[in-house]
Amino acid sequence: MLLIIHYVIAALWLTLICYWVISARQAKPNISRQQLYGLPLRLALMVLIIVIVSTPQLRLWLRRAHTFVADNVFIAFIGLLICALGCALALAARVQLGRNWGMPMSQKLRAELVTGGPYAYARHPIYGGLMLALLGSALAENLVWLLPFVLFTPYFVFSARREEKLMLSLFPDAYRAYRQHTKLLIPFVV
Repeated sequence: MLLIIHYVIAALWLTLICYWVISARQAKPNISRQQLYGLPLRLALMVLIIVIVSTPQLRLWLRRAHTFVADNVFIAFIGLLICALGCALALAARVQLGRNWGMPMSQKLRAELVTGGPYAYARHPIYGGLMLALLGSALAENLVWLLPFVLFTPYFVFSARREEKLMLSLFPDAYRAYRQHTKLLIPFVV
């Protein structure tokens, strides 16, 4: 059962990464981009996740050396559910953004304020979804997944705060009103 959970988590992450890469081609052009902020971290996150997910020898060594769930199927299943919820949230948010999606802290040509779907409940559900997916992976797999969680959570919060300033400058009244009834990262939670 733990092996099945592992393969499902690997499939979730690979699906998320593939969708991101393929759909990025459809995005509107950028007007400006503060790409120096976090670009190395984003690349490191993708590489780290791909290595953890796709290297069988590394996964086996990590599972034996640093098992977090002590082969507890119940905890692994809870982790799988949290990971799936996080991936679903991030994907749904990405789909909702459509062509308005861009790399963190970039400004799009003809930007629109998106407030539907997951954005009706959280202003930055992609970041929140990724945080949930990393945390769920740590519960289901092992502590190694906490490394990207610990590294990227501050970056996600930093990016969200920077994007808040940009959105306030683009949509001053609408974004202020929107902020009053939505959470920052995870719907109904934070």
